[in-house]
Amino acid sequence: MNQPQTGAAIAPDAAGAPVKADTARPAKVQLDSRARWGILAMLFIVTTINYADRATISIAGPEIRRVFDLTPVEMGYIFSAFGWSYVLAQLPGGWLLDRFGSKVTYFFSIFLWSLFTLMQGAIGFFAGGAAVAALICLRLLVGAAEAPSFPGNSRITSAWFPTHERGLAAAIFNSAQYFATVLFAPIMGWMVHEHGWESVFFVMGGLGILVAALWLKVIHSPKAHPSISKSELSYIEEGGGLVHLDAGQGAAKKAAQVDTWACIKELLSSRMLLGVYIGQYCITTLTYFFLTWFPVYLVTERHMTILKAGFVASLPAVAGFLGGVFGGWLSDRLTRRGCSLSVARKTPIVFGMLMSMSMIACNYISTDALVIAIMSLAFFGKGVGALGWAVVADTSPKEAGGLSGSLFNTFGNTAGITTPIVIGYIVQATGSFAGALVYVAACAALAIACYLFVVGDIKRVTLTKSIRN
Repeated sequence: MNQPQTGAAIAPDAAGAPVKADTARPAKVQLDSRARWGILAMLFIVTTINYADRATISIAGPEIRRVFDLTPVEMGYIFSAFGWSYVLAQLPGGWLLDRFGSKVTYFFSIFLWSLFTLMQGAIGFFAGGAAVAALICLRLLVGAAEAPSFPGNSRITSAWFPTHERGLAAAIFNSAQYFATVLFAPIMGWMVHEHGWESVFFVMGGLGILVAALWLKVIHSPKAHPSISKSELSYIEEGGGLVHLDAGQGAAKKAAQVDTWACIKELLSSRMLLGVYIGQYCITTLTYFFLTWFPVYLVTERHMTILKAGFVASLPAVAGFLGGVFGGWLSDRLTRRGCSLSVARKTPIVFGMLMSMSMIACNYISTDALVIAIMSLAFFGKGVGALGWAVVADTSPKEAGGLSGSLFNTFGNTAGITTPIVIGYIVQATGSFAGALVYVAACAALAIACYLFVVGDIKRVTLTKSIRN
């Protein structure tokens, strides 16, 4: 079922032309353009806005909790509302990407999630339960609108980058989640302090709408990009880049030939992919702890002001950003040195998750500075190990990259539902975050087990049962 992972193997690309297998790396050549890095910069900007909009509720959360007199469990359900719709909309979002292409689908995704973020600032016009219900509904809409974002990132990366650069490319767009906190957590904390919690939603939503317009100007497929040179296009294609992925009607026709439900069944029958999916759920648990409860942890457990918490929360995020870039660089470095794709991807993931488990030490430390240092180490490790999207770009079938990425993201972001709720119950039952930190660290340990004992060899899946004649 799976294509052999050998540097000399030859496989047809999305248009049927013979190209080198994904693990092949072309010799060094002089390129006349660097258009792929401009595309990656746009993905980084959009993903930064994406995660900043997700984090608005955590920064405004302590003030919203005070204004509406909410319990930890009630806040947990509000935090998780995004995750419910985000997960449920993954497969439809992946189908839209494969059917209509990344540029158009992603544009509507950015515009709609930004609009719904902006509207959250108006819930103050309601009172009590009506305001909370409106907030939950809008968070659900934000989640549904954001569903195509990360599968779209992976899909665009697989089209624009050769395999030996894909680890760094995926790590860079993924590291935008940390950069979002670095840049926007202090700003949003200041806005809540000076202008009220509503201002966060108005400003971030408006900024996202502007970025949606920029997206249409910048994003093109490799074959249609106005600035790409023939040498760069050849470099990408010979290195395993799927340059034909969104190449006009042919791509849409090929996507339409895939039986969606048969494809899902076929993907789930792969032990390798199941291990990757479950591992991503565990890794994403760490993400949602930092996205939702970490500022609340700083305010309630460490007794910081919301203004200080906004600034302090950016420090682990800096570490996460650096870890993300380092993990991608290390993975590609290992590939260039002749290591197999499995070794190159798994090594940073395993060592990164080991570092993330260090957060348990915070349960035994009273010094705030040391707590932040350990949380920074944990978040650095989480960044190093966040190579799941590179693995998806390496393994997704060429006919169903969006659907494969969406299935991966469905598993991963189920943690967006469970993590806020589980931690809410732990905090309410114990009056402390100690159990919550143990829970998050245990998920990091399970991710290690998945990649060491379940995943096996990392290689591209070839569909055999779900292609219509």
